[in-house]
Amino acid sequence: MDMESVQLRRCLMVGAGALGNEVLKCLVLSGFRDITVVDMDEIVPSNLSRCLFFREEDVGRAPKAQVLAERASSLDSAVTIRPVVSRIQDAEDWDFDIVLGCLDNISARLHVNSHARYHGAPYVDGATDGLSGKVHTVLRDGPCLQCAMNRSHFKVLERRFSCTGRDTVFYQPKMAAEITTTSVIAAVQVREAVKILSGAEPIRHLMHYDGFSGSSHILELERDPGCSNHLLP
Repeated sequence: MDMESVQLRRCLMVGAGALGNEVLKCLVLSGFRDITVVDMDEIVPSNLSRCLFFREEDVGRAPKAQVLAERASSLDSAVTIRPVVSRIQDAEDWDFDIVLGCLDNISARLHVNSHARYHGAPYVDGATDGLSGKVHTVLRDGPCLQCAMNRSHFKVLERRFSCTGRDTVFYQPKMAAEITTTSVIAAVQVREAVKILSGAEPIRHLMHYDGFSGSSHILELERDPGCSNHLLP
């Protein structure tokens, strides 16, 4: 792997929850030196059991992005981590070499997907649900997240799932982030980012991980000819 090249690239990570904590840890320890973290939320007690960098004294003290940037920076004094406390929909800077998604709703994922594609940045999206998870790598010449959407996805487009039920568009009791699954998905996301920036062939399409069986599968996707993202120049 070309780690010298990785150190010179600008990385955007969207989402500072359980998955974001693990992804940022892996990014720093993998050699990334220029990272921007975007998240609009504050730390709540339920975050503490599955977020590596959060502490009890952080609850109500500062936003997730700020605390995460502070703590992760202690892993390597050479890294610069910029916290942005904002919705990703309000972000203006898209000048990045790679984008990693650690989000909890489809609407934000599609926003990142379309903006990353428009600006020519590879997008590595991760998601977990209990003991299962997925990683979707979106490249310029491949299918994007919107290509893989179906009608059921659009029905829950604005739903923002949460274990706390606070500050959400939609609350539904669901299985909380399972930390070993979160660690697996985060590791795959960062590994694929390193491969992309090193010029190696990444996992194309979508990788599904099943923690019950300990197996993973690659699901081949096709570009949707009617997808608006592929009509962009």
